[in-house]
Parts: sequence; structure tokens; C-alpha cells
Amino acid sequence: MKRTFLTTALLICCFLASFAAIADFSGMWTGTLKTDTGEIYPLLYNFKVDGDKLTGTAKTPKGDLPIDDGKITGTDFKFTVTLGDMEIEHTGKFYDDSVSVDIAADGAKAHTTLLRKK
Repeated sequence: MKRTFLTTALLICCFLASFAAIADFSGMWTGTLKTDTGEIYPLLYNFKVDGDKLTGTAKTPKGDLPIDDGKITGTDFKFTVTLGDMEIEHTGKFYDDSVSVDIAADGAKAHTTLLRKK
């Protein structure tokens, strides 16, 4: 009985800690993306979290683009941004002070780190 209670209490604590991390994910995150050709692009995302749904915008030189099909599982996430007829897939992981992002489009892949904008 005590073991069951302790296990249940620990699971509930882990579950609540996971939601605390997700809630902390909302807001502005910025970074840069360096391509294989050496070009550097500034990145700015405004993430909004509602349960396990991730929405918001990605700022580009062509304006703000909506985040589509966003999903959060624990501290992992995935979403797409559509630029013209190109879908840019984003996957990554949220940490306390940064976001690790893998970006894939038209067979090209890149990795970057985002920091919370102050």
C-alpha cells in the first residue's frame, strides 16, 4: 500500500513538472541559422502553448508566418512553417534556458539553438 502511494505521488510530481516546463516554453525565442553556403539568417519565433498544442509565428524577411501542426510531447516538439510552396519542418527539445532545433526543408537540414528574447 505504501509503495503504491509513493509510486503514484512520484508519477504525479513528474507529470506536473512536465507541464511546468511546457508552460515556460511560451514567448519569444531568437537565434541564427547558418547554412552550408555560409549564409546567416536571423531567427525569431513567438511560441504559444495551449496544452500539448504549439502555435505562434516565425518572423521572416517576408513577414510573420504561422506555425502549423505544432505538437509538444514532454519537452520535445515539432511543427511546420510554410514559405510559399515549401514546408519547413522543425523538431527539437526545450531546455530551461534554450531550445535545440533541427530544421529540414527540400532535403537540406540544419541545426541551431534558440535563446529566450529579453
